[in-house]
Amino acid sequence: MLNLAQNVVHKVASSVHHVEEEILGLFTMTDNKIMDLIYATHVHADETFDDDSLFIIVENILKRATQIVDKVVQGSQVHVENIEEQTPKPNFSVPLCTLKQIGCELSCKAPGEDVAHKTTLSILNKLSTYSWEAKSVLALAAFAMEYGDFWLLAQLQHTDHLAKSVGMLKRVPILTKPADLHKRRQAILELNNLIKATLQVIEIFDQFDKLSAYDPKDIPGLSIAMDHIPVDVYWSILTIVACSTKLTILSSDEPDKPHDLSPYSQKIHYILNKLKIQLIVCRRQLEEAETYRKLRKMVQTPTEVMEVFKALTFTKDKPQPLIDGSTNKTVNIEVLRRKNIFLFISTLEITEEDISIVKPIYEGTRKDDRYKIVWIPVVEQWTIELQKKFETLRSKMPWFTIQSISPTVGIKFIKEEWHFKGKPTVVVMNPQGKVENPNALHLIRLWGMRAFPFDKAADETLSKELTWIGPVVNNIDPIIQTWIKEEKYIFFYGGHDNEWIQQFTKRATTLANDPVIKDSKIKIEIFCIGKSGKGGEDHGIIGRFWSGIESLFFTKVHKQVDPVTQEIQKLLSYKNESGWAVLSKGSTVVTAGHGLTILRVLEDFEKWKEVAREKGFEFTFKEYHNRVIQSVRHCCRLDIPSATGKTPEIMKCPECPRTMEMFISYKCCHIDGPAAGHH
Repeated sequence: MLNLAQNVVHKVASSVHHVEEEILGLFTMTDNKIMDLIYATHVHADETFDDDSLFIIVENILKRATQIVDKVVQGSQVHVENIEEQTPKPNFSVPLCTLKQIGCELSCKAPGEDVAHKTTLSILNKLSTYSWEAKSVLALAAFAMEYGDFWLLAQLQHTDHLAKSVGMLKRVPILTKPADLHKRRQAILELNNLIKATLQVIEIFDQFDKLSAYDPKDIPGLSIAMDHIPVDVYWSILTIVACSTKLTILSSDEPDKPHDLSPYSQKIHYILNKLKIQLIVCRRQLEEAETYRKLRKMVQTPTEVMEVFKALTFTKDKPQPLIDGSTNKTVNIEVLRRKNIFLFISTLEITEEDISIVKPIYEGTRKDDRYKIVWIPVVEQWTIELQKKFETLRSKMPWFTIQSISPTVGIKFIKEEWHFKGKPTVVVMNPQGKVENPNALHLIRLWGMRAFPFDKAADETLSKELTWIGPVVNNIDPIIQTWIKEEKYIFFYGGHDNEWIQQFTKRATTLANDPVIKDSKIKIEIFCIGKSGKGGEDHGIIGRFWSGIESLFFTKVHKQVDPVTQEIQKLLSYKNESGWAVLSKGSTVVTAGHGLTILRVLEDFEKWKEVAREKGFEFTFKEYHNRVIQSVRHCCRLDIPSATGKTPEIMKCPECPRTMEMFISYKCCHIDGPAAGHH
């Protein structure tokens, strides 16, 4: 029997020790620990209760009560605020019995963190069916009934006999006698300030609750704040309990009984500052989301192009002026009003060659006031080094430069709507802010001013051109332009494998010098673009060639597939192969071939040269090459640079009717210079 009693005593002692240990570190308790304790008190959230109306009443009471306290304690020194009277909904019914039950929990509690913690849990249990925000408002309302009543009686006791008598029951005179008031001045002000801070915290809960009506995608920061609100509600109710206890002590016979509010004050002010910052972030995110939608709508419906610029920079103040590269002075954004705009968009990772592509357009349009070029540098976060780099690049551009762009609206829009992925692009906008071409750089690179004004009509016209190899090779070597003018047959070739290149050079030279070819007055030239990959080759030529092919591909990729598009796609698929070749007549392509198939055609020349004498070189070459393709099967791999605008979701194989499988590949060539981004 004795052992049983000892066991019971031991269990009770250990349980008490556990609770004491838990409460001992109340202000060092982790949020997870608090969450575990308080979630046991939460049954479900009754969303039908109108906590907004109750909060309006509580705010009206506490703002006036705390102002009375400041006036009574500090006299004429206090600044009296104009308090705007708010009105709850007309049919709102105050849950008086619930408030009185919570009032009983708050009444006459002994000071101490452990009592405050247990009282808070008890209040949360009583309010188990309310939302977390409503719990805090109800607890504050129960306290406001007492605090508001106390200071209303203090204000009326000298002029109203009823107020004087009721005030005596509530011990109002004990606190408000001038001598006692002076002695407890600091303690009363601390209590009053803590009540104001707690009111602010609970008011912010309501702000977050209102924001939760918006799309969560618009306010990503809201979920972080909302997830933490139960813990913040716990601390706000705990602080209300502590404030109630302090009021009881101050109006008692033991006004100097120790009950330090500073730990509660530190905690509630920490929460208040944290919530204020989170609220600013959430409101900013919502504003950005709304500005983003507004910007998207602007671009979709006719507006003024200048307004699009204002939205891109996302500034509520006067938009920053543009920098005029030709004078190095700032100019008002008004210069863009009712103009056709070419937006040159890039990161700071651009070369002089990238800038040189746009320069002929500037020269071709600078005397025509209807057209303006504006550089938009896409920088997420500026540093001193990036600022220096920006200034260096800007000094090389004679057109306008935008000074700032909003990372969260402008840059996001450019990336998501215009599919900007890092490579330079030129977006063409008309005076109504409508996008005429989401990426005209491909057209500009290939055709220059011949593609002016780089809109859809110009794109459609040029995409029908059969002479597509000309624009790609024009800037490689002057001799090529001569061959094209003379309508000669030209083999352009290259690849990874030097041995293949040597084999092809030998076979093509043999073909060009064959008597059958010579007798037919067919003139064939050969031009080696170079070996792709490492080596001593001219990366500039290779880089320009494949940039041109990629540009051609992107001008055609979203259009209906035709034989020209298919040849370009085929050629692009050979970019990383051991060998490839293109046969053209002047600027018109006859065929493009993989190293294996096109070399086989040259090796088998003896088999088809007599047919060529009868049917013609071009027809026979193409026909024989098509036969070889059927017998030599190899995987067709197409690497599309993902940084160059919108990539197609489905791609048909250029060599058979099947749909190609999609892969993502990453590549680095360990070189700098024009070709670094292409191979």
